[in-house]
Amino acid sequence: MKALIVDDNDIARTTLSHLAKQIPNLTIVNEYSNAIEAYNHLQNNHIDLIFLDIEMPEMTGIELTKNLSGKDIIIIFTSSNKEYALEAFELNIADYILKPVMPARFLQAVSKARSILESKKENIEMTNDEFLFVRDSNITRRLKLDDIFYAEAMGDYVKFYTKEKMFAIHGKMKTAEERLPKDNFIRVHRSYIVSVGKIDTLQDGGIMIDGKFIPVADAYRKALNTRMNVF
Repeated sequence: MKALIVDDNDIARTTLSHLAKQIPNLTIVNEYSNAIEAYNHLQNNHIDLIFLDIEMPEMTGIELTKNLSGKDIIIIFTSSNKEYALEAFELNIADYILKPVMPARFLQAVSKARSILESKKENIEMTNDEFLFVRDSNITRRLKLDDIFYAEAMGDYVKFYTKEKMFAIHGKMKTAEERLPKDNFIRVHRSYIVSVGKIDTLQDGGIMIDGKFIPVADAYRKALNTRMNVF
């Protein structure tokens, strides 16, 4: 994992750097004393993980996290103040460590971040415009995008339906929506993404794909009608 340390306290940065050096496959790419410098770095460089202080001048750690909402970066907050914890976890961070950072607690947070990173890589991995790779019973299978009829959210899983089989993948619908090419797929409901080319008919309240009725929510109907050139 490639990581940044962002903290305006010199001792805190030194402590985190020392702890990180003791963990295999964790590389501290750079250290920054303010969030703005870190933000500028992230505009042109890939980073997996940030150890991020909260109370910093000019830009706080929480403000930086909000500005990075479109980027796939794992955040671990390190703070001497626990009052920000609720707001922090609402930003979908990986962990929140109270200072002083203890070795065992640091290792626990890194392990959690590593699990998140591996989960992202394993569950849905796009390689080009024609395929994605999915984990199926501990086997990674290549799934042609053209074979997918629709995707359905089911709890902590996303189900991909083809003509012959259904693949249940542990992950979020938002991730599937981001990875599936928008030229071929469209969101029609909070629980459904469909292949535009597989739509058979449009009906009141939904569409038919391969004999399956799929509901269309009001929030997505206009975009679907526009996409299908419905007048």
